[in-house]
Amino acid sequence: MADMQFIRLDTADGVARITLARPKHNVLDIAMMNELSNALEALAVDDALKCVVFGAEGRSWCAGVEVADHQPAMAPDMIAAFNRMLGRIEAMEVPTVAAVQGACLGGGMEAAIACDTIIASDKAKFGQPEVKLGFFPPYAAIRLPPLIGAAKTIEICTFGKIYRASEAQAMGFVTHVVAADDFTEYVDRFIQEIHACSPLIVRLNKRAVRNHLGLTAEPAVARVSDYFLNTLMKTEDVLEGIASFEEKRQPVWKNK
Repeated sequence: MADMQFIRLDTADGVARITLARPKHNVLDIAMMNELSNALEALAVDDALKCVVFGAEGRSWCAGVEVADHQPAMAPDMIAAFNRMLGRIEAMEVPTVAAVQGACLGGGMEAAIACDTIIASDKAKFGQPEVKLGFFPPYAAIRLPPLIGAAKTIEICTFGKIYRASEAQAMGFVTHVVAADDFTEYVDRFIQEIHACSPLIVRLNKRAVRNHLGLTAEPAVARVSDYFLNTLMKTEDVLEGIASFEEKRQPVWKNK
């Protein structure tokens, strides 16, 4: 991968950590969004990957998308880069975690809610203030209603209010809120749990959740049961998990 200017990428023990590093508030411009997309595309073909964590340097996690890139001449390229980045986050077959330590606003909040889990410091702030600049948040308008309902989404998008992490958690789009002093340690402990898992079985678990979305109960049960019996139960790692439990030892995953 080419040298990265706006992000850092570190991978160890199956966990990729992407750090937003564009001073001073990690504002996303077209080049940074393309850099993120390229990194995610490279990670997507890593069969040993188990999790992707998005962190950030500085006081802000991400304060939004560069306002200058919203100019009419730039907007088509900006939206294309933005949609590509969010699409790559959503397409990851492993869990994605936004570790939000500070301001998470506008396009930054949209990037965070594209992740499966948001862990927020109690100092973090969330909001979609685009309305005050004459815009609306396109991805939030799509992603937030399934998470928190239409009424709360309309409130967030039309009032442009900034919310504390505890308020965002109460609404339902932030998963964990942690004291700022304990934030880094908490994120590390949270991620540590996945080290013991098979990369393949992690992927199959996430896929099992996604496979039935939008279905009513009966076809959902049928689809997930078929997936359990005809995909999961035919992997070597599920047999290794059973054997290691019965033999009271740590599993030795084959990732197949």
